[in-house]
Amino acid sequence: MANVKQQLKNSLDELVEAELKDFQWCLMNDHGCVSKAEMENADRLKTVDKMVSCFGPKGAVKITVDTLRKIKQNDLAEELENTQKQGSSSDQCKTPVDDTDLNLRLKKKLMLDYKRILVNNSQTGRRKCLNDIYTDLYMVENETGGILCEHEVRQIESSYNRPTTEDTPIQCKDIFKIHPDTGLLNRKVLTMGIAGVGKTFSVNKFILDWAEGEDNQEIVFIFPLPFRRLNLIKEECSLMELLNKYFFIRSEELLSLPEEDGKVLFIFDGLDECRFPLRFEDCEEFEDVGQKTTVDKIVINLIKGHLMSSSLIWITSRPAAASVIPRDYIDQVTEVRGFNDEQKEQYFIKNSSAEVAGNIISHIRKSRSLYIMCYIPVFCWISLTVLQPLLARECSEKTPTTLTGMYINFLLTQQQLMEKKYSHDRDSKVNARCFDDIVLKLGRLAFQQLEKGNLIFYKEDLQECGLDVSEGTVFSGLCTLMFQEEKVSARKVYSFIHLSVQEFLAALYVFYITNNKKRNPFLDSWKKLTWKLSEKPLFRLHKAAVKKTLQSKNGHLDLFLRFLLGLSLESNQSDLKELLPELKLKTENIKDTTDYIKEKIEEEKSAERTINLFHCLNELKDDFVEDLQKSLSSGNLTSQDLSSAQWSGLVFVLLMSEETQEKFELQKYRRSDEALMRLMPVVKNTTRALLQSCNLSSRSCDLLYPILKSSNCVLRELDLSNNDLQDSGVKLLSDGLKSQHCKLETLSSDFKPLTPERAGSELQSSRRFRSQAALSTTGGSKLHTGHTQHGSWRRDQD
Repeated sequence: MANVKQQLKNSLDELVEAELKDFQWCLMNDHGCVSKAEMENADRLKTVDKMVSCFGPKGAVKITVDTLRKIKQNDLAEELENTQKQGSSSDQCKTPVDDTDLNLRLKKKLMLDYKRILVNNSQTGRRKCLNDIYTDLYMVENETGGILCEHEVRQIESSYNRPTTEDTPIQCKDIFKIHPDTGLLNRKVLTMGIAGVGKTFSVNKFILDWAEGEDNQEIVFIFPLPFRRLNLIKEECSLMELLNKYFFIRSEELLSLPEEDGKVLFIFDGLDECRFPLRFEDCEEFEDVGQKTTVDKIVINLIKGHLMSSSLIWITSRPAAASVIPRDYIDQVTEVRGFNDEQKEQYFIKNSSAEVAGNIISHIRKSRSLYIMCYIPVFCWISLTVLQPLLARECSEKTPTTLTGMYINFLLTQQQLMEKKYSHDRDSKVNARCFDDIVLKLGRLAFQQLEKGNLIFYKEDLQECGLDVSEGTVFSGLCTLMFQEEKVSARKVYSFIHLSVQEFLAALYVFYITNNKKRNPFLDSWKKLTWKLSEKPLFRLHKAAVKKTLQSKNGHLDLFLRFLLGLSLESNQSDLKELLPELKLKTENIKDTTDYIKEKIEEEKSAERTINLFHCLNELKDDFVEDLQKSLSSGNLTSQDLSSAQWSGLVFVLLMSEETQEKFELQKYRRSDEALMRLMPVVKNTTRALLQSCNLSSRSCDLLYPILKSSNCVLRELDLSNNDLQDSGVKLLSDGLKSQHCKLETLSSDFKPLTPERAGSELQSSRRFRSQAALSTTGGSKLHTGHTQHGSWRRDQD
């Protein structure tokens, strides 16, 4: 193709400007795919690129010869013809293969690649039919309204506490369909979701359905280009060379791409795994599909629309990495939320039986944190692996009820698999010690890479931690379900099956070196630290880890901290000794740790960080939250003077409650502006906020105003009746109602003392509400006497 383009350019270089204009005029008039706008300021290079993209290399040569003759440039036409005839067969322009033929061949290749997927890893896994094991995932338009760089488990908990009525569900197969409301096609879609939630699974299903002729048949070509594969391309290449290399058998078999809208889809899976820079601001722009350049420039120009402007682009990413791509280049954002409650049950039934599924669901419902985590498909698999054999036993005292307990038992299952594998081996004791060694080396890798924010690793990362891949020690059957190997092109990449497994192993490693090596990585940056026997090393570790976690801007150590604290429980000690026989455990009262966490709860201003600290107390099985729940159910809270920590605990309990997602009644807890201020995180996450008769003043309107204006607010009904909100409060509410982001549908309130004129002008100016109930007065008094003015307003749907 490059050879043909050069020959065409040589011919056009012989034309003076006037002759070039004649040539372009003929192209516009004779061929509909060449527009006047494209040719108006096009130079020779752009003219050649347009011809090749429209007609293919061979067609471009023929049309150039014909057009040269039309403008009386017969010598140039003859010279170009002769050049083509004289070229060797390897240099001649190949006859373009029909798109239909290539479409069928590509579908056949992708069907083979995606029909059966590898479950677990390349060493012990087995391939299963995707359609047999696929369970629909919950996908919505737009992303969770929270901070996108916060810890992913925190995001799961945050989105779980948001009413589902706020979401606009969308099926994966429909993301590139013309939107029925707008009649528009979203060309560039960014799909976000936390690690292990099912983004790649969704991509695989979309590709397979297309390859099998089930859906999206208007697309001619789909090219999956995961970042894991792109990371390994170091040499310069063109887009066409890239596609031919990975998707077609013969070099340059694919000579051109369809220019019609939406006929080609590029899928870039795993933006968070990208290891080359994506600099959108200063990237060289180009349109030539045959231009050789670096892979990052190809990706950027495809996303920006300079290269293949008519193509569809689908990018998947963990939320923390999504900001790499400016939203100016994205038409639609979707979010994979994993399994909803019904889909969780479907998963367990599909992979076990109705009876087993019922037992597992019943057990995990007892622990809110476990039930929420089952939104993640990978965690459902971990839960099934751990709970199915445990719940089958008559005595289930050791059945885990915390995240830490679940992951300890998951690791124990790997140990049991190892023991079974080597049960007839004379050197089984050696293999048992090998298990300890590899777990600790994996833990070191997990912790080092967690601090760096890496999810995928290369051979040199493993070697740094003493893992010799060449000897196969990592995949000797000991840790095959925790750690996976994947061959991408000629190079292998490695990862843990889920971020939470990496975080658990990192915590296990830190716990081990603290007890056995007397080292605290949070205090001495890996330098050895010797403590006096009188000191409490575990408490020092906990204290340093809590401080480090609270300093993190994105909460990347939140789950790690929960695991680290959970490992310190005495009830987990016997299991830990079974896992790591050489672990030196010294009994240490964890009361110092729980007291320290409660102190931090009193001081902490961030609701998200406070919530994670309460999760930490749950992992330590502290009774603080349980006592609060008992007081809440008994009604004693309304008469107690609550400390700052107790208020935070109340927020935690209510955010974990399904009931308050739908309706929050302030009267049940405390009737004051201060109570509302303390419980604002709950108000933000409820559909109905019933705040009537709670002694609220204009101070509460100051609190409610930013919620009404927020695009993330899920509030639909607000009852403020029988509160003295005063003029300033009414004004703030009115301003909030005017916001374009306000989604309130019903507002019930009494405004006093106000004249009817003032009340009407303030609320009616919003143009978003109309009165649905007649204004009335108390005891027949006139409105201007200052008695109550009652009114209920609803969103004007007209």
